[in-house]
Amino acid sequence: MTGLAVHPEGRLVDRALQYLSSGPADSSVLTHQVLGIPMATPFVAERLVAALLGADPRVGRLGDGRWMLVAPATASPALSDSAFAVVDVETTGGMAGRGDRITEIAIVVVCGEQVELLYESLVNPGRPIPRAVTQVTNITDEMVRDRPAFAEIADEVLAVLAGRIFVAHNMSFDWRFVSSELRLVHGVGLEGPKLCTIKLARRFLPGLKSRSLDSLAYYFGMEIERRHRAGPDALATGHILQRLLRLAQESGASTLNDLWELSRRRARRRRRRRARPESMGEL
Repeated sequence: MTGLAVHPEGRLVDRALQYLSSGPADSSVLTHQVLGIPMATPFVAERLVAALLGADPRVGRLGDGRWMLVAPATASPALSDSAFAVVDVETTGGMAGRGDRITEIAIVVVCGEQVELLYESLVNPGRPIPRAVTQVTNITDEMVRDRPAFAEIADEVLAVLAGRIFVAHNMSFDWRFVSSELRLVHGVGLEGPKLCTIKLARRFLPGLKSRSLDSLAYYFGMEIERRHRAGPDALATGHILQRLLRLAQESGASTLNDLWELSRRRARRRRRRRARPESMGEL
């Protein structure tokens, strides 16, 4: 898989994937062995299994209609041909899946020399925005009161993300919130390749003391208007990603796999440096 997709989550899906790991199976067999319905007609079995697995990118079908696991893609796309979806979300707090919700989302696509804001929307979180959060983002309850809930824009968000590499500054934060919202709406989880511009900056700009969005923007000579709003922050991150990709290419990375390998080397070196004083202390 070289781009984002969604897949259903749940024990039945896991059981189906486990069963298919031993080989292809038709809908009637899966209905019996996975769903525990031995007497389903072929028509009913087909409908049940299609509802369970039909949208799952990890599963495909043979010419005879049997379901099978899809082998993951092995070829790594060139960096110059890769499309990145740079995401920024503003939220009611930091606890994704524990009550906090998205109040604004923006998605910028980076591909080669292109940096384009493809999606931006305020979102009604269905709960009050804490005053401390409003002081940072300037997003108020009044601004989101008549805006769509995430459920109303989920399909648009997925359409922009599909097939692209998920990127964000402090990526795990944005990934958790988008994934949490998608689970609430569709019962699906986000799956696919992702990158964090903080981690890339650690690898390719090791001399910087800070890798905050403000620090990186200053380093690259950029100005972020309306800081802590999703659109401007996503655009800034997109331009920063573009600069970091150029540095990666100068370091010898030509494909996504090259980029991830270079990033992993940096992470391994950091772990070794943290472990070295402890090891020396034991001597």
